[in-house]
Amino acid sequence: MTKTRIPMTQRGYDKLRETLQYLKTTRREQISEYMGSAIADGDLRESAAYDEARMQQSENEARIIELEDQLERAQIIAEDASGGAGLGARVRVRDEKGKEHNFELVGTYEVDVLKGRVSDASPIGQALSGARPGQTVTVQLPKGTAKFEVLDVTYS
Repeated sequence: MTKTRIPMTQRGYDKLRETLQYLKTTRREQISEYMGSAIADGDLRESAAYDEARMQQSENEARIIELEDQLERAQIIAEDASGGAGLGARVRVRDEKGKEHNFELVGTYEVDVLKGRVSDASPIGQALSGARPGQTVTVQLPKGTAKFEVLDVTYS
């Protein structure tokens, strides 16, 4: 696996660590119980429940390895001291039609578009990185360009 650093917020790091802990404890126990009941049912050569339990176990262990790697490579980024938008910033903008939008700049593994969390590597994230209130940024989108006026930049 590559050793490239993964920039992320402290909240994103904590969430990954929490997920890893869940997978290592609670989820492993659930799968073990499921596998135990499948074994108790008898002939394992024809047991769909046993096969399902083995598949879940395999997927869980692969996810654990993936999360451990991400946490090992994590680089927690501190708030931008210059006042511009950086990783972890909440940015309130107004589009050309006057509609306001809220974005939070996060690392690649923290993205949740439905909650307004956009990657700092996405077109919107790149345009907003370093932006300060009062600035207008242009974002190259698949269907053309969009302009946003930066209204506010805050860190939580």
